[in-house]
Amino acid sequence: MKFYTAVNLAAELAEASQAARLTRLEKNLSSIDLLIVDELSYMTFNRYQSEMLFQVISERSERASVIITTNLEFSQWIQLFENEMMIAAMIDRLTYRSHILNMNCGKSYRIDNHGKSFG
Repeated sequence: MKFYTAVNLAAELAEASQAARLTRLEKNLSSIDLLIVDELSYMTFNRYQSEMLFQVISERSERASVIITTNLEFSQWIQLFENEMMIAAMIDRLTYRSHILNMNCGKSYRIDNHGKSFG
């Protein structure tokens, strides 16, 4: 299992590309049983970052598990990525034989539990 924020994954892919080690990173990512990409809704991605994220997701399609967390509905992903055709293909790969959990209940768990101690 490997956890990334979406921004950190995009940055690591870009850095690997500039250092001529993108193929090695992509190979490492493809060997992970579960890839978790968190916070896919807070930052936008340029075309190059979008294409690299798509490549990682596409490579894992039907081979290994991916968990994506986002506050945006699929129809709003156009706000994050520049290429609508790529967004459709990414969503297609992510949703094929998947479980989608809608946990947007309108209330913040953190606000509801502010000041409460856990023990």
